[in-house]
Amino acid sequence: MASYRYEIVGADGKKKKGSIEAASQDAAVSELQAGGNFVVSIAAQSALNKDINIQIGKAVKPRELSIFCRQFQSILQAGVTVVEALGMLSEQTENKAFKAALEDVRETVQKGETLANAMAQYPKIFPDIMIHMVSAGEASGSLETAFDRVGKQFEKDAHLSGMIVKSMIYPIILIIVIIGVVAIMMIKIVPTFTSTFDQIDAELPGITLAVMAVSDFLVHSWYILLGVIIAVAVFVKQFKKTEMGATFFGTLSLKLPLFGNLTIKSACASLTRTLSTLMAAGISLTDAIKIVEQVIKNAIVKNALKQAQKDVMEGRQLSQSLEESGVFPAMVYQMIHIGEETGSLESMLDKISEYYEEEVEMATESLMAALEPLIIIIMALVVVPIILAVMMPMFSLYSALG
Repeated sequence: MASYRYEIVGADGKKKKGSIEAASQDAAVSELQAGGNFVVSIAAQSALNKDINIQIGKAVKPRELSIFCRQFQSILQAGVTVVEALGMLSEQTENKAFKAALEDVRETVQKGETLANAMAQYPKIFPDIMIHMVSAGEASGSLETAFDRVGKQFEKDAHLSGMIVKSMIYPIILIIVIIGVVAIMMIKIVPTFTSTFDQIDAELPGITLAVMAVSDFLVHSWYILLGVIIAVAVFVKQFKKTEMGATFFGTLSLKLPLFGNLTIKSACASLTRTLSTLMAAGISLTDAIKIVEQVIKNAIVKNALKQAQKDVMEGRQLSQSLEESGVFPAMVYQMIHIGEETGSLESMLDKISEYYEEEVEMATESLMAALEPLIIIIMALVVVPIILAVMMPMFSLYSALG
């Protein structure tokens, strides 16, 4: 009996990891699937690491994976073996975690294991979509094509995420500036005027008293505010890990003004592009939906896909399930329905993804155009009351002296 390390998604949608004893890998897969589980990855483990499950490093960025796939494809096209290709790529990889994983994968493949199973031992390095694409490529003898397709997938993922991050840099800088300006005014400037006002036996405006009270709190009791911020951050982080929290924040991200539109369009682009890539590699629609469900971050979209996978297994159309979820725009399920009726679902998914990738770019630009003046307005609403709180007593004093 051999031992196999596995990662599955149970009937409840939760990921589980562990080890299983079986006569063969196929027998292990059959035993796991008998319980209604979806096998994400499974690989043989030696007696040495049977009870040790160590993952190297953190997830590799999509840009790095894209470059890796492109290089792997080019090397394979040149007639180099998989083992040699892994050795060449590990030598030129600068990311230490990625380099160590590639070296270990190379040794595992050299011992006779498949490339997909070797990669599956490092789920933090190699995403599920990559492992399934490589597995399909090995089974069909088109490994180069598999790396080409998944490389394009990572390129588009990196482009969209990079564009969104780039668009958020300026608003984040503005927010940091606002916080810095307010902190300096409340901690350094306002206390200077407070000592002056205390020497004046005059009634101060309500806004001045409020600002002075806040300033005094920040100067003498700042640790309380820091503790509250840390407590709230920890609570939010833990709450997001719960089913209720994931649902709450998933709904919030879809309903938020400005951001909701970008969130759903990004989800549509990722969904259709990944589905098309997986189906083009010969992966069944139900398995492809299950894999996409793991890629999507938003809990509401994930739940819709989980239900869609169940519906498709029961013989219903994907378009019908997506429509009933009420999550996706009409264009998504209408075009998918056309693809299902005409037998051109893959090409239709490609067209939808191209459309929504352009929509994401336009939505990002619109978000930027709306955020810049909005942040400036917020800055004015915060800074102006502080200035008024300081200046109003001074004007009153000057008038009395005059």
